[in-house]
Amino acid sequence: MITRLSHATIYVLDQAKAYDFYVNKLGFKVHTDATMDNGFRWLTVTPPEQPELEIVLMPVTHQGMMFDEETTTLFRKLLEKGALGAGVWETNDCRATYAELKAKGVEFKSEPKEQFYGIEAVMTDGCGNWFSMTEQVAQPS
Repeated sequence: MITRLSHATIYVLDQAKAYDFYVNKLGFKVHTDATMDNGFRWLTVTPPEQPELEIVLMPVTHQGMMFDEETTTLFRKLLEKGALGAGVWETNDCRATYAELKAKGVEFKSEPKEQFYGIEAVMTDGCGNWFSMTEQVAQPS
């Protein structure tokens, strides 16, 4: 029986840039930052209030175990276009978090806006991914 998801992967164009974004701007914690014998860097971070979920910041490369050269090229093109939405980050106060992150240099595709599911702003990580940052509305019981 599967009991939980322990790791999720976000593919990035540049691990150093991703580290800066997720750790220095979003405030995520580094869980693992290790260089393997073949030079591959295994980098995982965790959201501050969800330490049981490790997010792997995986560079898109054809060297190693992940992708062949053709797949790597296609994947990099999608990331370079900013065509990959990687998920939803939850926040208790979308407008305040938006202002805080914008002051840190985080780029947004949209300002906070009322939606049927809550208040949402859309951000980019500078590594090819975009995310919804959402303050959920209380659902009626």
